[in-house]
Amino acid sequence: MALCLGQVFSKDKTFRPRKRFEPGTQRFELYKRAQASLKSGLDLRKVVQLPDGENINDWIAVHVVDFFNRINLIYGTVSEFCTEKSCPIMSGGPRYEYRWQDGDQYKRPTKLPALIYMNLLMNWIESLINNEDIFPTRVGVPFPKNFQQVCKKILSRLFRVFVHVYIHHFDMICSMGAEAHINTCYKHYYYFISEFSLIDHSELEPLVRALCFHNCGHIHTAAKCIFIFTF
Repeated sequence: MALCLGQVFSKDKTFRPRKRFEPGTQRFELYKRAQASLKSGLDLRKVVQLPDGENINDWIAVHVVDFFNRINLIYGTVSEFCTEKSCPIMSGGPRYEYRWQDGDQYKRPTKLPALIYMNLLMNWIESLINNEDIFPTRVGVPFPKNFQQVCKKILSRLFRVFVHVYIHHFDMICSMGAEAHINTCYKHYYYFISEFSLIDHSELEPLVRALCFHNCGHIHTAAKCIFIFTF
Protein backbone atom coordinates (compact mmCIF):
# COMPACT_ATOMS: atom_id res chain seq x y z
CA MET A 1 0.00 0.00 0.00
CA ALA A 2 1.30 3.43 -0.91
CA LEU A 3 2.29 5.68 1.96
CA CYS A 4 0.78 9.12 2.34
CA LEU A 5 2.97 12.05 1.28
CA GLY A 6 3.43 13.11 4.90
CA GLN A 7 5.10 9.77 5.60
CA VAL A 8 7.10 9.63 2.39
CA PHE A 9 8.46 13.18 2.47
CA SER A 10 9.17 13.39 6.19
CA LYS A 11 11.69 15.89 7.57
CA ASP A 12 14.02 13.18 8.83
CA LYS A 13 14.58 12.04 5.25
CA THR A 14 15.84 15.40 4.06
CA PHE A 15 19.26 14.87 2.51
CA ARG A 16 20.47 18.25 3.76
CA PRO A 17 19.09 20.62 6.42
CA ARG A 18 16.32 22.80 5.05
CA LYS A 19 17.24 26.38 4.18
CA ARG A 20 14.82 28.98 5.54
CA PHE A 21 14.08 32.58 4.69
CA GLU A 22 14.34 35.09 7.50
CA PRO A 23 10.85 36.23 8.62
CA GLY A 24 10.20 39.90 7.96
CA THR A 25 12.45 40.10 4.91
CA GLN A 26 11.31 40.81 1.37
CA ARG A 27 12.48 37.38 0.29
CA PHE A 28 10.42 35.71 3.02
CA GLU A 29 7.33 37.57 1.78
CA LEU A 30 8.08 36.54 -1.80
CA TYR A 31 8.46 32.94 -0.68
CA LYS A 32 5.09 33.00 1.11
CA ARG A 33 3.50 34.56 -1.96
CA ALA A 34 4.96 31.89 -4.25
CA GLN A 35 3.84 29.09 -1.93
CA ALA A 36 0.32 30.51 -1.70
CA SER A 37 0.12 30.59 -5.50
CA LEU A 38 1.29 26.99 -5.70
CA LYS A 39 -1.34 25.84 -3.22
CA SER A 40 -4.12 27.80 -4.93
CA GLY A 41 -4.23 25.46 -7.91
CA LEU A 42 -3.15 28.12 -10.41
CA ASP A 43 -1.56 27.11 -13.71
CA LEU A 44 2.12 26.47 -12.95
CA ARG A 45 3.06 28.49 -16.03
CA LYS A 46 1.51 31.52 -14.36
CA VAL A 47 2.82 30.74 -10.88
CA VAL A 48 6.44 31.11 -12.01
CA GLN A 49 5.97 34.49 -13.68
CA LEU A 50 7.66 37.47 -12.04
CA PRO A 51 5.13 39.39 -9.93
CA ASP A 52 4.60 43.02 -10.90
CA GLY A 53 7.07 45.36 -9.29
CA GLU A 54 9.37 42.65 -7.94
CA ASN A 55 13.10 42.31 -8.54
CA ILE A 56 13.94 39.39 -10.81
CA ASN A 57 17.04 38.44 -8.81
CA ASP A 58 15.04 38.22 -5.59
CA TRP A 59 12.48 36.03 -7.40
CA ILE A 60 15.21 33.75 -8.75
CA ALA A 61 16.93 33.55 -5.35
CA VAL A 62 13.70 32.51 -3.64
CA HIS A 63 13.13 29.74 -6.17
CA VAL A 64 16.71 28.47 -6.17
CA VAL A 65 16.57 27.99 -2.40
CA ASP A 66 13.10 26.45 -2.58
CA PHE A 67 14.09 24.01 -5.31
CA PHE A 68 17.20 23.11 -3.31
CA ASN A 69 14.95 22.24 -0.36
CA ARG A 70 12.43 20.30 -2.44
CA ILE A 71 14.95 18.33 -4.47
CA ASN A 72 16.92 17.61 -1.30
CA LEU A 73 13.77 16.07 0.14
CA ILE A 74 13.10 14.04 -2.99
CA TYR A 75 16.60 12.58 -3.07
CA GLY A 76 16.60 12.05 0.68
CA THR A 77 13.53 9.86 0.21
CA VAL A 78 15.39 7.44 -2.08
CA SER A 79 18.97 7.90 -0.83
CA GLU A 80 18.90 4.73 1.27
CA PHE A 81 18.33 2.79 -1.96
CA CYS A 82 21.01 4.74 -3.86
CA THR A 83 24.12 2.92 -2.72
CA GLU A 84 27.60 2.52 -4.10
CA LYS A 85 26.55 -0.97 -5.17
CA SER A 86 23.25 -0.05 -6.83
CA CYS A 87 24.54 3.19 -8.40
CA PRO A 88 28.35 2.91 -8.77
CA ILE A 89 28.39 5.81 -11.24
CA MET A 90 26.43 9.05 -11.16
CA SER A 91 24.44 8.67 -14.33
CA GLY A 92 21.13 9.14 -16.07
CA GLY A 93 20.78 5.76 -17.74
CA PRO A 94 23.40 4.07 -19.93
CA ARG A 95 23.97 7.08 -22.21
CA TYR A 96 24.45 9.94 -19.75
CA GLU A 97 27.22 10.14 -17.19
CA TYR A 98 28.06 12.93 -14.75
CA ARG A 99 31.60 13.39 -13.46
CA TRP A 100 32.73 15.55 -10.56
CA GLN A 101 35.44 18.18 -10.73
CA ASP A 102 35.89 20.96 -8.18
CA GLY A 103 39.46 22.07 -8.77
CA ASP A 104 40.33 21.19 -5.18
CA GLN A 105 39.87 17.60 -4.05
CA TYR A 106 38.90 16.51 -7.54
CA LYS A 107 41.10 18.35 -10.00
CA ARG A 108 40.02 16.26 -12.99
CA PRO A 109 36.56 15.01 -14.03
CA THR A 110 36.09 11.94 -11.84
CA LYS A 111 33.62 9.07 -11.97
CA LEU A 112 31.91 8.73 -8.61
CA PRO A 113 29.06 6.69 -7.12
CA ALA A 114 25.82 8.65 -7.26
CA LEU A 115 25.57 8.99 -3.47
CA ILE A 116 29.04 10.55 -3.18
CA TYR A 117 28.36 12.81 -6.15
CA MET A 118 25.11 13.96 -4.52
CA ASN A 119 26.88 14.71 -1.25
CA LEU A 120 29.49 16.82 -3.01
CA LEU A 121 26.85 18.55 -5.11
CA MET A 122 24.64 19.47 -2.16
CA ASN A 123 27.64 20.70 -0.17
CA TRP A 124 28.64 22.89 -3.09
CA ILE A 125 25.14 24.36 -3.52
CA GLU A 126 24.75 24.88 0.20
CA SER A 127 28.04 26.79 0.36
CA LEU A 128 26.86 29.11 -2.42
CA ILE A 129 23.44 29.72 -0.86
CA ASN A 130 25.12 30.54 2.47
CA ASN A 131 27.62 32.91 0.84
CA GLU A 132 26.53 36.49 1.56
CA ASP A 133 28.60 37.73 -1.38
CA ILE A 134 26.41 35.67 -3.75
CA PHE A 135 23.06 35.40 -1.95
CA PRO A 136 22.99 38.61 0.13
CA THR A 137 20.33 38.73 2.83
CA ARG A 138 20.95 42.21 4.22
CA VAL A 139 18.66 45.00 3.05
CA GLY A 140 20.29 47.24 0.48
CA VAL A 141 23.11 44.85 -0.39
CA PRO A 142 23.03 44.24 -4.18
CA PHE A 143 23.35 40.92 -5.91
CA PRO A 144 26.70 40.31 -7.65
CA LYS A 145 26.88 40.84 -11.40
CA ASN A 146 27.30 37.11 -12.00
CA PHE A 147 24.36 36.13 -9.78
CA GLN A 148 22.17 34.73 -12.55
CA GLN A 149 25.10 32.79 -14.01
CA VAL A 150 25.69 31.17 -10.62
CA CYS A 151 21.99 30.32 -10.34
CA LYS A 152 22.00 28.80 -13.81
CA LYS A 153 24.80 26.50 -12.75
CA ILE A 154 23.03 25.56 -9.52
CA LEU A 155 19.76 24.81 -11.30
CA SER A 156 21.43 22.79 -14.05
CA ARG A 157 23.16 20.65 -11.39
CA LEU A 158 19.92 20.20 -9.43
CA PHE A 159 18.35 18.99 -12.65
CA ARG A 160 20.76 16.05 -12.59
CA VAL A 161 19.15 14.89 -9.35
CA PHE A 162 15.81 14.71 -11.16
CA VAL A 163 17.49 12.76 -13.97
CA HIS A 164 19.02 10.20 -11.64
CA VAL A 165 15.88 9.76 -9.52
CA TYR A 166 13.57 9.41 -12.51
CA ILE A 167 15.76 6.95 -14.37
CA HIS A 168 17.21 4.86 -11.55
CA HIS A 169 14.74 5.11 -8.68
CA PHE A 170 11.36 5.83 -10.20
CA ASP A 171 10.00 2.38 -9.39
CA MET A 172 10.68 3.05 -5.72
CA ILE A 173 9.01 6.45 -5.98
CA CYS A 174 5.96 4.78 -7.53
CA SER A 175 5.85 2.12 -4.83
CA MET A 176 5.64 4.92 -2.28
CA GLY A 177 2.83 6.58 -4.18
CA ALA A 178 4.89 9.75 -4.52
CA GLU A 179 5.18 10.02 -8.30
CA ALA A 180 2.47 12.68 -8.61
CA HIS A 181 4.25 14.89 -6.07
CA ILE A 182 7.60 14.56 -7.84
CA ASN A 183 6.03 15.11 -11.25
CA THR A 184 4.46 18.33 -9.97
CA CYS A 185 7.77 19.45 -8.49
CA TYR A 186 9.52 18.78 -11.78
CA LYS A 187 6.85 20.62 -13.79
CA HIS A 188 7.18 23.62 -11.46
CA TYR A 189 10.96 23.52 -11.88
CA TYR A 190 10.72 23.11 -15.66
CA TYR A 191 8.30 26.03 -16.12
CA PHE A 192 10.50 28.23 -13.95
CA ILE A 193 13.76 27.55 -15.79
CA SER A 194 11.94 27.92 -19.11
CA GLU A 195 10.32 31.22 -18.11
CA PHE A 196 13.71 32.79 -17.41
CA SER A 197 15.91 30.74 -19.80
CA LEU A 198 18.03 29.41 -16.96
CA ILE A 199 19.18 26.11 -18.46
CA ASP A 200 20.57 25.17 -21.84
CA HIS A 201 18.10 22.79 -23.47
CA SER A 202 20.88 20.29 -24.21
CA GLU A 203 21.02 19.65 -20.45
CA LEU A 204 17.38 18.55 -20.51
CA GLU A 205 17.88 15.78 -23.03
CA PRO A 206 18.45 12.91 -20.54
CA LEU A 207 15.11 13.48 -18.85
CA VAL A 208 13.24 13.91 -22.12
CA ARG A 209 14.32 10.36 -22.88
CA ALA A 210 13.61 9.19 -19.34
CA LEU A 211 10.07 10.50 -19.35
CA CYS A 212 9.50 8.87 -22.71
CA PHE A 213 10.70 5.61 -21.18
CA HIS A 214 8.30 5.83 -18.27
CA ASN A 215 5.38 6.87 -20.44
CA CYS A 216 5.62 4.39 -23.28
CA GLY A 217 7.96 1.65 -22.08
CA HIS A 218 11.01 2.30 -24.22
CA ILE A 219 13.51 5.01 -25.04
CA HIS A 220 13.38 6.39 -28.54
CA THR A 221 16.98 6.49 -29.67
CA ALA A 222 19.11 4.99 -32.36
CA ALA A 223 22.42 6.37 -31.09
CA LYS A 224 24.58 4.35 -28.73
CA CYS A 225 27.13 6.99 -27.77
CA ILE A 226 27.62 8.04 -24.14
CA PHE A 227 27.29 11.72 -23.19
CA ILE A 228 29.54 12.84 -20.35
CA PHE A 229 28.83 15.99 -18.33
CA THR A 230 31.52 17.33 -16.02
CA PHE A 231 30.56 18.63 -12.55
